[in-house]
Amino acid sequence: MKEIVAVDIGGTHARFAIAQVDQGRVVTLGEATTLKCADHASLQLAWEAFARVVNRPLPKAAGIAVACPIKGDILKLTNNPWVIQPAWLPVKLGVDELILVNDFGAVAHAVAQVGVDSLQHICGPDIPLPEQGVTTVVGPGTGLGSAYIVRRKNGYFVCETEGGHIDFSPLDQLEDRILTVLRRRYRRVSVERVVSGPGLLNLYEAIAEMGELSVKARDDKALWTMALEGSDPVAAAALERFCLSLGTVAGDLALAQGGSAVVIAGGLGLRLAKHLPNSGFAERFVAKGRFEGMMSEMPVKLITYPQPGLLGAAAAFAEAYRQD
Repeated sequence: MKEIVAVDIGGTHARFAIAQVDQGRVVTLGEATTLKCADHASLQLAWEAFARVVNRPLPKAAGIAVACPIKGDILKLTNNPWVIQPAWLPVKLGVDELILVNDFGAVAHAVAQVGVDSLQHICGPDIPLPEQGVTTVVGPGTGLGSAYIVRRKNGYFVCETEGGHIDFSPLDQLEDRILTVLRRRYRRVSVERVVSGPGLLNLYEAIAEMGELSVKARDDKALWTMALEGSDPVAAAALERFCLSLGTVAGDLALAQGGSAVVIAGGLGLRLAKHLPNSGFAERFVAKGRFEGMMSEMPVKLITYPQPGLLGAAAAFAEAYRQD
């Protein structure tokens, strides 16, 4: 049994917890401490602040999830002033063992290790995730995260992808018109321009423009609240289109990755937990022509674990340093 620090660093907050790992699995994940990144000038200072919160020496090992690609000598986070130099982290943090993982890669690690009680059924057969093969993980949030898990008898591995940047593909006349509107705004319309937190605003404004409706500019948070409550008809229509497009892209990625199951994750996942099963998501997910029968046999789940980034950071460490 090894004790480690699990860290999940986003644009606004950094979350810390003490975890115990053993034989490639997370055994326990302690209570999370959430710190505002703007209140600390660096990861090292936030790390030291966490040590003061728990009032004990920190373990000499860490799994750290970071909201940016893990490439190069310097990691620069979006909407976060921290600059992280991976080569210097062992010295600055006082750790002997360390792994860095992309934030959505960490979510995929969490999916691989949570129990069935943390996976809400959305559509398809209500069966557990397969013990072998590929599980596609898709997560709408600030952007659209995409990864997949390959399970084998002796464990699993996670592949991070940029699947959120594939082209938006309209499937009906209304979406043709939405694409036309968005092409005036963006040189290239990726699916992330539609299926993400800001994507709902793109849909909202495009639908309003097509209907020559006058709407006030709104921030993403307020718009999402209106859409989920159904208090604004244009926002509600945008949310339905969002769910349709999420079903389309989730199915496309599962086909492209050879998936036999899909898990919806991301910052918006839990907000969609009640809405998604009653939307057009399932219809679009299976609408793959000659492969419709195969798609209908795939279970689609939604991860409900409250801190998947932290769990996944610890799980990534456990898998990388497994000794069984």
